[in-house]
Amino acid sequence: MTEPVISVQNLTRKFGDFTAVDHINFEVHKGEIVGYLGPNGSGKTTTIRMLLGLLKPTEGTANVLGYDVFKQSEDVRARVGYMSQKFAIYDDLTTLENLTFYGGVYGITDKDRITRTLELVGLKEHGATLTRDLSTGWRQRLSLGIALVHEPKLLFLDEPTSGVDPTARRAFWDLIYELAENGVTILVTTHYMDEAEYCERVGVMRDGKLLAMDTPTNLKRTVIKGNVWEVFAHPLEQGLEILHEMDGVERVGLAGDHLRVISQKVEKEALQSHLSRNKIQIEKIERGEPTLEDVFLALAR
Repeated sequence: MTEPVISVQNLTRKFGDFTAVDHINFEVHKGEIVGYLGPNGSGKTTTIRMLLGLLKPTEGTANVLGYDVFKQSEDVRARVGYMSQKFAIYDDLTTLENLTFYGGVYGITDKDRITRTLELVGLKEHGATLTRDLSTGWRQRLSLGIALVHEPKLLFLDEPTSGVDPTARRAFWDLIYELAENGVTILVTTHYMDEAEYCERVGVMRDGKLLAMDTPTNLKRTVIKGNVWEVFAHPLEQGLEILHEMDGVERVGLAGDHLRVISQKVEKEALQSHLSRNKIQIEKIERGEPTLEDVFLALAR
């Protein structure tokens, strides 16, 4: 197997008594799309800042593209792309002017490359548009273009679709797939569970700890033990309380217009009987499929 694009050993960062990242270990290989899933404050951004050499670790080591990120941070930053949560885009410049300016930071003066980048992120028709007039989704595309203008082989995307509508999020992920097909390795942080499903592998973060990293399918198979049941019954709130207290039910929660139950021991008939005895009207009970949200809640429990 070729040398990993990212290799992390016992990476740790403390701020005083607070441990933001706690002895994490993982590898990312060429061409992978790896998701880094977790709530705000779980350590995702701190991890990326260390991998870029912007923040020194308290303990541990990390190599990116064959470079020691703490001894050769300039070499790393020259070869990777980084899209932060709040990228500094200049509102009084056009889309083309913003991209040209940031291209100059990387020493890129080739106008054809600037144009190719605009086209890649779907902004060719908006080159003369002032950035202040762009929607959030288009601004995100511009931020991605800025991260890509020097044609990096590794891309860090930190919450890239935060604040954009579902259609724009889907279009953004289409761009990510296109980049990966062209050989770009991508590490993307997100707190959207559905987005993590798009990734080849997913790392689950909580309170600075990397709880697991595997394919979404393997995580759902190995972490979620037992059955998932979709329970359509009413009144929902009373059903939730009753099932929460039922022996053998590991987790129950509201899922829109029904209840979602996870249990290794309780079968459909037992659920029906228990709810009926407690005067809960049952419409139907169906077998469900585990989700990454189920995985996250099980790991973080």
